[in-house]
Amino acid sequence: MTTILRLFEISHMSWNDALDILLVAIIIYQVLVLLRGTRGAQMALGTTFVIVLYYLSRRWQLETVQWILTNLLPYFFLAIIIIFQAEIRRGLMSIGKNPFWRSLSPMRISDVYDEIVLTATSLSSQHIGALIVMEREIGLKNYIESGIALNSQLSYDLLTTIFNPHTPLHDGAVIVQRDKVAAATCFLPLTLDPRLSKELGTRHRAAIGITEETDAVAVVVSEETGTISVAVEGRIQRDLDGEKLKAILYKLFQLPLSTGFMRVPPMKAKEASDK
Repeated sequence: MTTILRLFEISHMSWNDALDILLVAIIIYQVLVLLRGTRGAQMALGTTFVIVLYYLSRRWQLETVQWILTNLLPYFFLAIIIIFQAEIRRGLMSIGKNPFWRSLSPMRISDVYDEIVLTATSLSSQHIGALIVMEREIGLKNYIESGIALNSQLSYDLLTTIFNPHTPLHDGAVIVQRDKVAAATCFLPLTLDPRLSKELGTRHRAAIGITEETDAVAVVVSEETGTISVAVEGRIQRDLDGEKLKAILYKLFQLPLSTGFMRVPPMKAKEASDK
């Protein structure tokens, strides 16, 4: 007991020890944040149990259990790398994030998100399905290459044209890079989370999947119900209106939220004649 208490005496702790403890604490914290809310959290608990069981078998001299774990551990660690490959990839990519990616002015960026909000609300009222993925620090080049490259200036008219059910580009996702529509009809990875509601279709599962793999933000419009959803970090928030969607996007992209009125979709020719 006296030996344990001595470990916590400040006089016996050097700067190297303090730095060592601090770095280990930061690493453990970042790993827990990375695993929080993902399927890797349950796997991490199972992994911890196996490791604890191994050391207990050595301490209590459980020869059979120790022999089994000793022979399985080399393969076990290889299995961990395979099972946690998505989390490991996302963690390594987050290390290389560049916080200075925005080269546009805040006003220009806010205009881009206003156009996306306008598009989502307009398509929602018409029950037209849509999936818009907005790139952040982690690049989406691999997913862009799976679709049809556009590299066009983002606008309400362009997005509504793309998702028009009578156009060949309406299937798949649209990927947005800054103020450009990089590509359409892009294929995205589907989430494998078994806890998701069966009400969520392919668009919603693709939105969650891409946000599990990267730090992108995905906006989904349901074709069946017309509801608007936002997916980020593997989580989805549903049943949003235009104002809530705008507030979420502005918060995620750290933009000042204006209190002005939202722009309404331009009136179509047929609607004008009906007036």
